[in-house]
Amino acid sequence: MKFLTEYRDPELAQRYLQEIKNTVTRKWTIMEVCGGQTHSLVKNGILSMLPKEINMVHGPGCPVCVTPLNLIDKAVYLAEEKNAILCSYGDMLRVPGSEKSLLEAKANGADIRILYSPLEAVQIAEQNPEKQVVFFAVGFETTAPANALSVVHAHRLKLENYSILASHVLVPPAIEAVMEDEESHIEAFLAAGHVCTIMGTLEYYPLVEKFKVPVVVTGFEPVDLLQGILMTVQQLEKGEAKVENQY
Repeated sequence: MKFLTEYRDPELAQRYLQEIKNTVTRKWTIMEVCGGQTHSLVKNGILSMLPKEINMVHGPGCPVCVTPLNLIDKAVYLAEEKNAILCSYGDMLRVPGSEKSLLEAKANGADIRILYSPLEAVQIAEQNPEKQVVFFAVGFETTAPANALSVVHAHRLKLENYSILASHVLVPPAIEAVMEDEESHIEAFLAAGHVCTIMGTLEYYPLVEKFKVPVVVTGFEPVDLLQGILMTVQQLEKGEAKVENQY
């Protein structure tokens, strides 16, 4: 498939891998921020192919993992309200709250619907005018536009029974928290391309200036990641710290 197969080209991937091996002269610790990057690194066996000098650390880029406990509790509370429907992505149901998870609330009779798009939640609200429909809006910068669109769509439909419980998380503060942890020892970051599609790259410049670490924006395919790692290693070996966009 055009625009996809070239980013999975094994020959190109091997070329970048060899360039990384030729460039690296000492140990470096790099964090890939996004869970999608982590998934691709593991799925495609990239971690085992990298030279032993490259230590990849998995970052906090999973919205399920960074959703605050109190928001899980709020979601459970709303789901258990009379005449309420809570809509959520499936991966949120097993996340434990302080007393129970959404899955346990659903087992106890709460009306909790699993969906794949916030617009589905608007449709449920339209079909159930007698009930309050709440969408548990979890995610990083990439999910915020679609969640906002659902509110706009509900307003256009003049729905008064649709709302969202927002848990939008920003990537830069997460990176800053990692860098301020004295035990992290992270020396560079691979930032997620789809986040930068929404936000651009300017939000990373203050982090680079403050912590003097490279930030390289990458895609999610093997060639993307290997090129991004190469660009990162090149900066580290030269003693540079800047924002670059592989994506």
